[in-house]
Amino acid sequence: MRRLRSAMRLPALAAFLFTAAQLVTGAAAAQPAKPAAGSKSNAVSRGQYLVAIMSCNDCHTPLKMGASGPEPDMTRLLSGHPEGIKLPPPPAPSGPWIWSGVGSNSAFAGPWGITYSANLTPEKNTGLGIWTDAMFVTAMRQGKHMATSRPIQPPMPWQWIGKATDEDLKAIFAYLKSVPPIANHVPVYQEPPTPAGAAKKPAEPAKK
Repeated sequence: MRRLRSAMRLPALAAFLFTAAQLVTGAAAAQPAKPAAGSKSNAVSRGQYLVAIMSCNDCHTPLKMGASGPEPDMTRLLSGHPEGIKLPPPPAPSGPWIWSGVGSNSAFAGPWGITYSANLTPEKNTGLGIWTDAMFVTAMRQGKHMATSRPIQPPMPWQWIGKATDEDLKAIFAYLKSVPPIANHVPVYQEPPTPAGAAKKPAEPAKK
């Protein structure tokens, strides 16, 4: 009798185990697949985090006046100094106050000249659209505009950003390439005026 009862229980147990297996498999299939380590999705998320904590928006997302005072203009996210803001000559430095900035926190004047925060969006004509991650990493490491051109001027802290790992710098660039492109022609850097009596640089020969 006991053997008969055991034999009757086996099919029921097998059916239960089969049903449980189907439920587990179905639940697993319903879960979205996690991105693999090192995937583009992970890089963009990491880059967004780094851009936020490195305060890149402080200068590259211009400020506007809001209900509670100055606030980032998120319609211009990371697009640099607005081309529509035409600035007069900066005030002359006085005493220990040797540099100045505009209210949008996107243009600065000092002993180095006048700098405007760059357009970091992936817009091809006015932003980083034609840059590669190798160019970006080199620019942050060596402090050269477009990795080969003029020195990057203050207040851009490339010396400190350049201490990040290659992986983090590439993640930053991946995030910058993911933001909406904004066409914004940022004014070019202006060198400081030559002091009176100082020798001027010899003119470079015209390129053929």
